Formats: sequence, C-alpha cells, structure tokens
Amino acid sequence: MSTLKQLEENLIAGKAEQVVELTNRALEEGLSAETILDDAMITGMRIIGDRFKNGKAFIPEMIIAARAMNAGLGILEPLLAESGVKAKGTIVLGTVMGDLHDIGKNLAGIVFKGSGFKVVDLGVNVKPEEFIEKAKEFDADYVGLSALLTTTMVNMETTIKDLRDAGVPAKIIVGGAPVTAEYAQTIGADYYAATAADGVQAVAQE
Repeated sequence: MSTLKQLEENLIAGKAEQVVELTNRALEEGLSAETILDDAMITGMRIIGDRFKNGKAFIPEMIIAARAMNAGLGILEPLLAESGVKAKGTIVLGTVMGDLHDIGKNLAGIVFKGSGFKVVDLGVNVKPEEFIEKAKEFDADYVGLSALLTTTMVNMETTIKDLRDAGVPAKIIVGGAPVTAEYAQTIGADYYAATAADGVQAVAQE
C-alpha cells in the first residue's frame, strides 16, 4: 500500500501520530506538500464526510479525523507557503448571533484550511456587523454561517440580508444541524453544506 493511501486511511481513522509520521515519510519519498494535501488528506476528509452524510460515521469520528488532518497540516503549511502556493480564496467563518456551538464551524475551518483556503474564524455568537467588518477587511471570497439551534438559525437570514445591504460581494455558505438546502435557498444563501467537506466541494465546483 502506498504511503499516500496509508496516510488517507490513518486520517480517516483519526490517528494523528501516524498521520504525522506518514506525512514526513511521504515528504522523504519526494512527494510535494501539495500532492500530499490533495491526494491523501483532502480525499480522506471527503470520505469521512460522505460516511457522515450517509449515517455511517458520526460527529466524534469527524472530529478526530479533522484533528488528525490538523496534525499533518502543521507539517505541510510552512512548505506550502515556501513553494508559493497561493490560497484558493479567503473564507470568513462564524457561528451566528445567539448560538455558542462551534463543532461544525471548527470542522469547516480545518477542512477549508486544509483545502488551501485562508480561514478567518470569528468564533461563536457573531453579530452581523462583525461578519460585515471582517468580510470587508479581509476581502473575503466566502462567508460561512453556522447554527445548531432552530432558534438561532433565523439569525442567518438577518446576517445574509445585512451582508447584502452592506454591499459585501462574498458568496455565502450556510450549514448546521437544523439547516436544510431548502432553508438555505429561502434565505438567499449561495451554498448549503450538510458537512464541512460539502462546503469545500461546493466552492470547488465553481
């Protein structure tokens, strides 16, 4: 089995130490940081994301896979910077006002970061004006809104309206347990992401 395949499988299993070891081995074999990222880490997160969507994996498994990916990224990031690999875009992420849940947002941050995006994480309970300010400050290509409660997902609509009224041109991605594709369309979001990997795939298809 190739080193990349082993890396992918250990990432899916959430084995951070092995991911670090295999990332270093792949580099020693002469593989580029970009190849390791694209052909092992991102594919691994996509597989665990698909399993989650199909009810064959659960949040804890997604979290440990993301942590394992983060461990490998720690090795690759300086090399990607050195090789002049440009960010694929900038995304401002946050959990909307009134909501303190951050697991989904954090997963999205790791996957977007691992996919070559610059990630600006605003944290939780983020007011619309904070999204507007940071989207403008960082000239964001995308704004990601997360919510885990039916009582707070209504704040997504307010945030999107305020972003549009403020003239922010960024595409907007929404996700979270109570959010549906239909709701995303209703409130004017550009993309709906059932999982963190879905968000990356959605923008990759542009």
